[in-house]
Amino acid sequence: MTTARKNLIDPASTPYYHCMARCVRRAYLCGNDQFSGKNYEHRRQWVEDRLKELSGVFAIEICAYAVMSNHYHVVLHINREQGKSWDTRQVLERWTKLFSGHLLVQRFLANDSMGKAELQRVEAFAEEYRSRLLDISWFMRCHNEHLAREANKEDGCKGRFWEGRYKSQALLDEAALLTCMAYVDLNPVRAKMATTPEESDYTSVQERAKKADGNAARKQPVCLKPLRSQGQNPDKAIPFALSSYLELVDWTGRVVRKDKKGSIPDNTPPILERLNIDPDEWLKTMSWDNRFRRALGKLESLKAYAKQIGKQWVHGVGCSQSLYLQ
Repeated sequence: MTTARKNLIDPASTPYYHCMARCVRRAYLCGNDQFSGKNYEHRRQWVEDRLKELSGVFAIEICAYAVMSNHYHVVLHINREQGKSWDTRQVLERWTKLFSGHLLVQRFLANDSMGKAELQRVEAFAEEYRSRLLDISWFMRCHNEHLAREANKEDGCKGRFWEGRYKSQALLDEAALLTCMAYVDLNPVRAKMATTPEESDYTSVQERAKKADGNAARKQPVCLKPLRSQGQNPDKAIPFALSSYLELVDWTGRVVRKDKKGSIPDNTPPILERLNIDPDEWLKTMSWDNRFRRALGKLESLKAYAKQIGKQWVHGVGCSQSLYLQ
């Protein structure tokens, strides 16, 4: 049975979510379509540009992303503090970057003279738009609908472009966030589209690696939610160090590419030890294979999440016990 989206995206449980959308009808999202002989490589830039554009409008930050041939992954963070801090004009200006807005909204932004009742109606619109700017479903809708229109226009056709609704997965704790970000960033390496993470085009890890080159402690892409580093406000950063994350992704990518899942090199990154993650299970998880579905996290996090959404259990409890040492 299909689960209502409002039960899949629950900011009260966690502000971090992994989302994925896949194409339908054989046509590629990106890359070379061997069946039709067409090249859609330029669409990768469409996906990346639109993600960054929407992140600049919504109170939703990008933690990781990877654009593949017929699908894309993105890890998002709902920044409720930012969204609640915007005044009425800021909310309306952001929303009208994407939609025209009600006539009263247009008049307000044009500084027209307005009565008390009209201003109250504008305030109501602003609160409605604010809630949407904090909503991952609206973020994904604005992203996927835009791409579908552009692709259909280019292909000269009509109809569905995406394989139904986007898929979402709650990331319940630091360990889950680290696991999913690394999985997303390593998608091109696992698919043998790239040899190393820094050579993986249209991924967040490539952006972080390029920006950090020569100064990993400070420089980070402005379009991505920063990882913790020297001088970075810990309350506004992803809760693990940039240098440790890059080291972990590089190490994992090398092992996965060499098919050495059964043996762990001596130079296992210490971040796995700090988060109490089993290295063998970590590498198994990088192949994903639906080890987790609706939510990802340590055992206690999964139990709390199941209770929060009114379920007795959620898929992945056994994998969680193996991966995240309790």
